[in-house]
Amino acid sequence: MVMERKNAWLSYGDIELRELEETAGLYMDFLNNGKTERECVSRVVEEAEKKGYRALTDAVREGGLKAGDRVYVVGMNKIIALFQIGTEPLEKGMNILCAHIDSPRLDVKQNPLYENTELAYLDTHYYGGIKKYQWVTLPMAVHGVVAKKDGTVVTVNIGEAESDPVVYITDLLIHLAGDQMNKTASKVIEGEDLDILIGSRPLKEFTEASKEGEKGKKTEAVKENVLALLKEKYGIEEEDFLSAELEIVPAGKARECGLDRSMVAAYGQDDRVCAYTSLLGLLDTETSVRTSCCLLVDKEEIGSVGATGMRSRFFENTVAELLDGCKAYSDLALRNTLKNSRMLSSDVSAGFDPTFESVFEKKNTAFLGRGIVLNKFTGSRGKSSSNDANAEYVARIRRVFDENQVFFQTAELGKVDVGGGGTIAYIAALYGMDVIDSGVAVLSMHAPWEVTSKADIYEARKAYRAFLRDNF
Repeated sequence: MVMERKNAWLSYGDIELRELEETAGLYMDFLNNGKTERECVSRVVEEAEKKGYRALTDAVREGGLKAGDRVYVVGMNKIIALFQIGTEPLEKGMNILCAHIDSPRLDVKQNPLYENTELAYLDTHYYGGIKKYQWVTLPMAVHGVVAKKDGTVVTVNIGEAESDPVVYITDLLIHLAGDQMNKTASKVIEGEDLDILIGSRPLKEFTEASKEGEKGKKTEAVKENVLALLKEKYGIEEEDFLSAELEIVPAGKARECGLDRSMVAAYGQDDRVCAYTSLLGLLDTETSVRTSCCLLVDKEEIGSVGATGMRSRFFENTVAELLDGCKAYSDLALRNTLKNSRMLSSDVSAGFDPTFESVFEKKNTAFLGRGIVLNKFTGSRGKSSSNDANAEYVARIRRVFDENQVFFQTAELGKVDVGGGGTIAYIAALYGMDVIDSGVAVLSMHAPWEVTSKADIYEARKAYRAFLRDNF
């Protein structure tokens, strides 16, 4: 078929294969060091500064902005916008790559620590759309921060180093699971059952003190032992959980997948596969006519809400500061800058899985290894909550990709009446800018471990770089 896209692997020579493996290696390292939004932002700043990027406030204080300057702005340590100033006035628009750096996970509640029959647990609330049964009986890690009343912020990372312990969510043994096995998949594991097992050893001193104390006093020696360990290592008390952001994520490093090492298996690839390749696309780009931007946002998995989500004013306010730094700010200039911009909403797509063929429509489905995926629209059932990019913009992106030998394919998210999903594209489109979804195909999306193709990761980097260099 003329419309059928070819497998990108068949086109690569030795040079492309070396570049592909280099890109995959950088990406896997990013995944290993970026399992939360805060960790991702920290790593992005580190890599950007090596390429000459600096905080926007520093650049403005030192004399304002000019063509070629590279600056970034961070919000609440969980959202970041990076800009490379072009030679053309900002008001004529930017080329923007936008991806999200939050991923489905379990969040520790504010009053989480309890003991039950000499086992200590952390109570959790799941974040984003997950199949709850997938998150049990896996080695898990604790990532995040604890903010104390004295203003200090303690970073927590337990379960990633080989010498670290892991935490765990139990499941019922098959021998006693007759009733459980008759439940629907959504009820096999309930949200309130996703509690994290974190200890079983009682604090001996506390147990002995309790025996000598008030009769009938509740003894929680295992919980006390956990608190003693947290106090010793991190200097935190139980009440400090009230102002903590702790995320429970799968423990372990990203791995090459397949006997041919052609894929990557890891946690958090939705949407860090697009976030990191977007960053690489920006860092690969030299000074161009139009200003280049990479925007990495939080909260997409729960509706892009909050101060660090795409619905916030963070990006709009940042562009206003950028214009002011160029001595070109006005309300009209801000509106024109946003309206005249072009964006790739860099989010993942569902990869075709032959095991579950019945939910896909093959002619309009993304396949692993066939390059970056364009989704003219996402949404669900009747295009609800979709952006639906206009035909002229789709044609422009096709031209850019073809001229730069980028492998790409088009897709929808499953059969029309089966399901669907959304991205940030419709939010950016509110400014009147051209936006289309463009990302990497993923197998087992939103599972604790997801799978992508190295070829698609490489093509995404090429695609984003080509887009940023498009000046016409």
